[in-house]
Amino acid sequence: MHFYSHPRFQDHSMGSGHPECPERLVAIEETLKARALWPQLDHQVAKSVDIGLLELAHAKDLLQRLTLPVAQGSYEFIDPDTCMNAHTYEAMLLASGAVLQAVDAVLAGETRHAFCAVRPPGHHAERSSSMGFCFVNHIALAALYAREKHKLTRVAVIDFDVHHGNGTEDILANEEGVLMVSSFQQGIYPGSGTRPRGTNMVNIPLQAGADSAAIGSMLKNHWIPQLEAFEPQLLLISAGFDAHREDPLAGLAWTEDDYEQITDALVQVTDTFCPGRIVSSLEGGYCLDALGRSVSSHITSLLKPLVLAA
Repeated sequence: MHFYSHPRFQDHSMGSGHPECPERLVAIEETLKARALWPQLDHQVAKSVDIGLLELAHAKDLLQRLTLPVAQGSYEFIDPDTCMNAHTYEAMLLASGAVLQAVDAVLAGETRHAFCAVRPPGHHAERSSSMGFCFVNHIALAALYAREKHKLTRVAVIDFDVHHGNGTEDILANEEGVLMVSSFQQGIYPGSGTRPRGTNMVNIPLQAGADSAAIGSMLKNHWIPQLEAFEPQLLLISAGFDAHREDPLAGLAWTEDDYEQITDALVQVTDTFCPGRIVSSLEGGYCLDALGRSVSSHITSLLKPLVLAA
């Protein structure tokens, strides 16, 4: 399995004490090493995305605003919770580039699944706006890229972050050949998702405290039937781990075992319709210890070998 990262992701920071911090990737790496998963991964170095490709998902004026330089040691605020430093733009391009590299690799059959340990995250970035720790939307871009470059006609996007992927929905709503299936805690940032903006959106709002039982019901009654009916050629995951019960930014009650349960179900769907074609990209997750454990469970599931039906 390909694992994409780059040391320059660590240079992007939103300031001391900000939850979306460089230490998130350190925690993931340390836990993967402690659980002996690190050597099982095929490590890839991210390359910057072709800037022109970003226009598949984003308005030119937003992309132009993001190119404005930020002085070393300074911060440029996009919203009260989101700011750029001198390295953010480069990190943003590397993050999108990693996800598109992963799409190319899984579609070429070079790897069975891929995980992108990238910062900054992307799923709150809308076509014309950056927000919610996000500047450009890596997964929405990947869906449109797979359709444009690889001529896929059925691309599924899964978003299991505790916060609704408003940016991904904004970009992909009513896009032909794309299905977005998501879960999130109702009533918290960004306050969207309860009324889907497109016929290709399957949003599952969850109440605070939702646990493994709610996940099982969600998978059985909503996610899996929708995915099976869609018959995806590629599955893209906005992998947010802030629904964990230890995370400080929300109030769901998931555990690392729940992430493995979800990923197992998604792998089973892709093994039926598009074996090996999962690209997962890091979104939220702000309790460092829980983040490391949860990503490890997610990757453990992605590493499981293909099981052919008898």
